[in-house]
This record gives sequence, structure tokens and C-alpha cells, in this order.
Amino acid sequence: MLPLPERAHGNFFEECCYVVLHVPQSPKATQGGSSDLHYWVGKEASAEAREAAVSFVQHLQEDLGDQTVLHQESQGHESDCFHSYFHPGVIYRKGGRASALKLVETNMYNVQRLLHIRGRKHVTATEVALSWNSFNKGDIFLLDLGKVMIQWNGPKASISEKARALSLTFSLRDRERGGRAQIGVVDPENEAPNLLRIMEAVLGRRSGSLCASVPSSRASQLQKGNVRLYHVCEKGTDLVVQEVATRPLTQDLLQEAGCYLLDQGGFKIYMWQGRKSSPLEKKAALSRAVVWYIQDLQRQPVEPKHHGQLCSGNCYLVLYTYQKLGHARFLLYLWQGHQSTVEDTKALNCNAEELDLMHQGALVQGHVTMGREPPHFLAIFQGRLVIFQGNAGNKGERPPISDARLFHVQGTVSHNTRTMEVPARASSLTSSDIFFLITSHICYLWFGKGCHGDQREMARTVATVFPGNNKETVLEGQEPLHFWEALGGRAPYPSNKRLPEEVSSIQPRLFECSSHSGCLVLTEVVFFGQEDLDKYDIMLLDTCQEASFVAQIFLWLGEAAGEWKKEAVAWGREYLRTHPAERSLATPIIVVKQGHEPATFTGWFVTWDPYKWTNSQSYEEMVGGSLELGSAISEMTAEIHNVQLTPRLSDDKAGRPTLLAFRGSQDSPENELELSLRVDGENPSMNHSSSFSSSIANGSLPRERLMHQALEDLPQGVDPARREFYLSDSDFQDIFGKSKEEFYSMAKWKQQREKKKLGFF
Repeated sequence: MLPLPERAHGNFFEECCYVVLHVPQSPKATQGGSSDLHYWVGKEASAEAREAAVSFVQHLQEDLGDQTVLHQESQGHESDCFHSYFHPGVIYRKGGRASALKLVETNMYNVQRLLHIRGRKHVTATEVALSWNSFNKGDIFLLDLGKVMIQWNGPKASISEKARALSLTFSLRDRERGGRAQIGVVDPENEAPNLLRIMEAVLGRRSGSLCASVPSSRASQLQKGNVRLYHVCEKGTDLVVQEVATRPLTQDLLQEAGCYLLDQGGFKIYMWQGRKSSPLEKKAALSRAVVWYIQDLQRQPVEPKHHGQLCSGNCYLVLYTYQKLGHARFLLYLWQGHQSTVEDTKALNCNAEELDLMHQGALVQGHVTMGREPPHFLAIFQGRLVIFQGNAGNKGERPPISDARLFHVQGTVSHNTRTMEVPARASSLTSSDIFFLITSHICYLWFGKGCHGDQREMARTVATVFPGNNKETVLEGQEPLHFWEALGGRAPYPSNKRLPEEVSSIQPRLFECSSHSGCLVLTEVVFFGQEDLDKYDIMLLDTCQEASFVAQIFLWLGEAAGEWKKEAVAWGREYLRTHPAERSLATPIIVVKQGHEPATFTGWFVTWDPYKWTNSQSYEEMVGGSLELGSAISEMTAEIHNVQLTPRLSDDKAGRPTLLAFRGSQDSPENELELSLRVDGENPSMNHSSSFSSSIANGSLPRERLMHQALEDLPQGVDPARREFYLSDSDFQDIFGKSKEEFYSMAKWKQQREKKKLGFF
């Protein structure tokens, strides 16, 4: 975590995560009031950055106590509370940690960017492509050229929007240019020809008309006013979510022994924890708040009445919670529709990573493609899974049924039944199955001649998904005229009966996964058991095709499998792609973590001991302490790989050490920290101004200028990541108790620990 100077507040880089703590300052506000702790996630932030933010705020919330309210904020969807801290607005910027560190510097004129400014009360500025294609008639854009800043006002923008945007422009000039940049405003264009020529010199000559105004995506008051209160409670070994009330809500509905979810029209979800509620209820309350679909690259809650009704144009997250050995366990399915976009798929994976972090890495993840749902996924919906063509509406509701729509029902029991929409024409029918033909007035339940009793019973269960329509059962060959009219007339269709399904004799197979020179290598374990799963392994379990069930691929991740965990899903797809039997790439891939194995995985093993890894010592624990010399050698080897310390002698600085450049430092802005020093003592990795004193270059600044100093208070030219280097040799020896050579030969984590302790971090 790096503290930011005040002049950088309100700037958020898309690859980063931020933590904001707001504490009321007035004595009146602190009496019985609460502090607000926000963590903000950029849309391009890595999983590591998200994990660090979640871990930090969890510890911080524990330290601050129950009066702290925790807020999760996502880029572009921040709360009003969050926006209220930053005047005159929030700026979204491209880049990551390195760019964020450069922002600390003022009077930087080597800038060329275009900012899209939106909002009335809460203003946001987003860095967009330097092109006229980024413009529209309803918003405001700022072309920042370093010494010149040109604000272009859209002809449809309101006066208040223009005024607030100009306040943001002035703020940027004062904070980043020291007030020295020139500001020009284009409003309207015909009154600012000189400024327009500058814009065209950068953006090119504009051709065609500008895009129309972009409608606001903010929630309406009608949506915000649609509130529902749910109670999360224990019933036996189960956790149940029950709707308590809708508006108007009163405080007496909240009991201190319970946990509650307040859904504000899908716009925001509050989780209220009673001080006497059980730990299990507190942990489960958040997970029970989410069954979602992906819309506009964000998670949107699906109303319970629409559960099991998926749309081919969307992606969905389905979180299944169950009890095992007295603990809550979680299984998260990532379902991808055939018509979903690449952006939706990326958002699906990012949201899954975020949920996994929220559950401390305890989620089992199943990657499911439309039409290839595994038995457990189907069983969750008790045979009532219906897949519609098109996109979901608000709150996950299915597309409206105005014309005739045809649905194909396949299955005999709850764990193998799915219903999918097919083209509404007669050629889609088959005699061996059952179909629903739904019009605006009636629902026909069509039984083919080849279907049997179990199929018919399941179809009657599925029929409950379509309430409100008059239902009529139709046997093949006895269809009324209106039935064929709704399908566009009669047409040939397959009339053969379904052949008996053969039970597969193929047994499940277990493989150890590894990668050599970028190639996937699989080593099969024959007659496998639980003992073949080692914490350092990534194992692939192929259940193959089993009767009428869809085959599944399980990737089991040992807790110490290391960096290869990120490659697991890609390895599963590579296995399917290269399989000699030409396996379907739509085969579900389930990612299982050691210690969180669901029954759908453990059931493939002859025996399974859930306490195996909790009761047994690891190899390191058994031999720990008995090989002290070996441990010391390992530590020294690791340090040598991290940094090489070699003496370089010169005529005027005999014996001064030179630290060679090394890669892989987590503390480096660009994942690379160069510490090479020329013989003259100048650091080539820094851009020194002409006024940079020789005392800084020679490493002889007074200790009081470096110890316990905020970033903005450090002397110009000092690298904040290694401020201790600028001490004189004698001061360094006095403060650290060792020479610089000895200090930089230590492991990085040891260096950081000492720097924190002594005020150099």
C-alpha cells in the first residue's frame, strides 16, 4: 500500500486498486457515528491487486471496529458517498502503478490525452482515444496538451455540466501544472476557430457528424425506490433467505440476532449484520445475496422468480452454497450463452475472481457452456432450467413473449433435464421428445409419439415456468389448426423413435499436469485414489461420457501448486482440443481447490477422507528444525538469485559496491528495479534536473530529510522506494547497524521490514 499526496486524490488508474478511509472530523459527527472504508477496483486491475485490496480492508476493518461501514466500489459504478469525497470530480486514467507514481510529480508538460467529462453533481473524467470518434453532442471533452488545455463543450450539454467541467479543468491545471497551463473553451465551435485548428492538428480533420448524446445509465428514482428486505437465517443445517417486507420499511423489522439483505431495486445491495447474529449467518449473508447475470460488464442481481431462466445472449454466475462438516461450502458456476460477447466473457471471469476473493479463495469454479450443463448444475434448478434466445431484461427477466416461441424439453429426471428455445417452425419438432409452443394466448404441451412417461412427468414440472398462459396438451397427430399456423405451417420433421442409450464402459481417468517449454504434459495415474493428490500438484480428472450425462473435466489445484494455478483452465481446454477422440470444447471445466472438494468431485473416488489434509503433517513440518543447515543454504541461494552484489573498483571511489540490475521485484513500478550505479555515482534510471544537488547523487542527504517523510515532502529527485540509499555511509551504518553492501545483500522482505521499522518506507 502506497499513501498518496493530497494533490493526487481523485485520480484513479484503471489497473490499480485503492483504499479510501473517511473519518468524520467534527466532534458532533463522531458521537455514535461511523467511519466509511471504501475499496475501489479498477476495471483493468489484476487479480493480485484485487486480492491485496480485499486483504488490506479486511484487516483494517477489524482494527477499526464495528462502527466502520465497508463499501465495495467498482470503476464507473461508485456510490454517491464515494463521489462526495472528491471535488471537483473523479478522474479515470490509463495505466497502473508506474503511472500512478509519476502522477506525484508536478509541472509535467509532456502530456497528450483526451478526457471524456460527464455528470452533474458527481463529475467523472475518463481517458479515451485521441479521436473525433470519441466525441458526442451531449458531453464535454478536455484535450490536454500539457501547456494548453482545451475544453470542448457538446452543443447538447447543460450550463451546469459545462460549469462543473470547467471547475475540474482548473483543478487539473493547478494540481498537475502548478497553475501554469493555458485554458481555452470551445463553445460554440464557430466562435473559437483558433482552438479548433489546434484540436484538428492533434485529432485530424473531422469528417461527418458527431454521435448523438449518450443516455445516462444511472438508476432512476423509481428503481431506487423499489426496495425489498430479506432475512438470512439458519434452519437446521440449512441457511434460508426469506423475504420480510417491501416498502415502507421500519426499523423494528431488524432484529439484533439476525442478518438482513436490503435490495434497492438491483441498484445497490446492503448487508446488515445484527450484533448477536451467528458467525455462519454473517458469512453466508453476503454469498446468499448473489445469483447474478452479466449486463454492461457488471454483475446484476437476478430476481428469485427468474432463477433458472437463462438467456443465450448473456453470461451468468450461479453461486451454490451447501454445508459440509459443519462449514459453509461454495460452488460457483460460470455459465456462458452461445450469443454472449467476448466482453461479457471477460467480465464473467473478472467478476468470478472478485467473488473468489470475497470468499477467501474458497470457491470451486465450474466453467459451463450453454447446452453442456453438468448434472449438478441441472439439479440446482430441479429440472426447471429454461434457456431463452436473446438477452435478459432488467433484473434478469426473460424476453417478452409476443410471437410464437418453441421450446424443446429433454430429460427424464431433475439432474438431466434442460429446456432450450429452438426456431418456431415445424421442422424443429422430433417425435421422440416433448415441446412447448407458447403464444401470447395459449401454451401447447406437445407430446411426440416416441416420448415415455418419465419425460412427460418432467415436462409437466417445466410447465410451471410459464405461468399465466392457458395450457393445452396436444398429442402428435392430433394438433389443432392454430398449432400449425403458429409454426408457419406444416413441414417434415424427424419421426424416428429414440434408441435405447448405451451405458458407457469408459472409466474416469486422472492425470498429473505439468508444463515444459510451454507445452502441456499429462502423466496418467492408473487405479487412482485420494493419496495420489499432492499439495504441489495440479491434477486433471476426466469423467468421460457416462450414459446420458455430460462428461466433465475437473482441475484439482493443490494448495502449494504455485504459479501454475492460473493456467489450469487453459490446460483443461488444451486437453480437450488435443484429445484423440475430438472431444467437445464445450465440455464443462470445474476448478477445485484442495480442501474445498465438492461431492461431484469426491464421488469419483472409491474412498474419500475429508480430514486427510487437516490431520496430517506436511513433509516440511515433519522435518522442520532437523535440517537447519539445509534451510540456511536454501535461503542464501534464494537471495543470490534475487540480487547480485559485486565490487567495482575505480580510481576515485575504490571499494564502493555496485548493485547490478535484477528483475522480479514486487516493489518495482515496472516489475523491474534497476540499481546499477555508474562509477561517478549517478543513477542512470532517474531523470535528474539541472538543479539536482551533488549531495543527492553522492548519497549524502541529512537523515531528517529522509526519515518519516511523506512522499510529497521528500527532496526532488529522491526515489521514494529506496530513500535509505541517499544517506551517507556513516549515517547508514549508524541507523541500520550495517553497511549498505550488507543491507542490499539481504532478502527483499528483510530489507522492507527494517525500512518500515526505521521510517524509510
